[in-house]
Amino acid sequence: MKATLTVLGSGTSMGVPTIGCNCAVCRSPDPHDRRTRPSIMVEYDGRLVLIDTTPDFREQAIREGIQHVDAVLYTHTHADHILGIDDLRPLSFHRSGNIPLFARPEAAEFLRRMFRYIFEADYKFGGIARVELKSIEGPLDLFGARFEPVAVIHGDTEIYGFRFGSAAYLTDFSAIPELSCERLKNLDILFLDALRHKPHPTHSTVENSLRLVKQLQPRRAFFTHICHDLPHETTNRALPPHVRLSYDGMKLEFEI
Repeated sequence: MKATLTVLGSGTSMGVPTIGCNCAVCRSPDPHDRRTRPSIMVEYDGRLVLIDTTPDFREQAIREGIQHVDAVLYTHTHADHILGIDDLRPLSFHRSGNIPLFARPEAAEFLRRMFRYIFEADYKFGGIARVELKSIEGPLDLFGARFEPVAVIHGDTEIYGFRFGSAAYLTDFSAIPELSCERLKNLDILFLDALRHKPHPTHSTVENSLRLVKQLQPRRAFFTHICHDLPHETTNRALPPHVRLSYDGMKLEFEI
């Protein structure tokens, strides 16, 4: 089945331009250097699945003309991946039934506590997102497509990336366990965290992600969660032809 992956956001937790920064990338006129917080959407057979709802989700959804959301998968509970949950409201009002949200059990519990006003709602005037939180206990069959959680290490925490068909999306990791690497073979598209060149305790670097590309051998690889250390055009010129920085609004076709 044909599917389209759209990069909603390709930036790091503070976005690019970063508030208060006057570096060359933050002042760049190149639209590829404007990076909102990291998220993608996957469309197939009339369905739309989000991975994460960032603080920029409202603007991302308007930019991409999103009219409906059928499900949301959460990688983890850091602010740059969850704070757009409230902007699911207008999309949830015009559908039958709640939008299902999926997260690791401990992440689901965190979301339930963080957004008690949604999940323990007693607001009699309405106006809250109509969503239903579910724990990920294994691979998910969503509307005829299989979404498989892939464990990665983010600093000292295990979180999820996801494989779906011939594509995989791994954001916010510093290491990928060997067992997870086994699940990332024979890919057409692989998205990897590549924050910058300088080492970081919780994120992959360009050099580390290039080593992973060489090891996993996807047909195409794209880097995401990019900070303002990496100018788009200059960085791409230094990458192998099948590896590129992603950018907000990028669309890719693949088999799901």
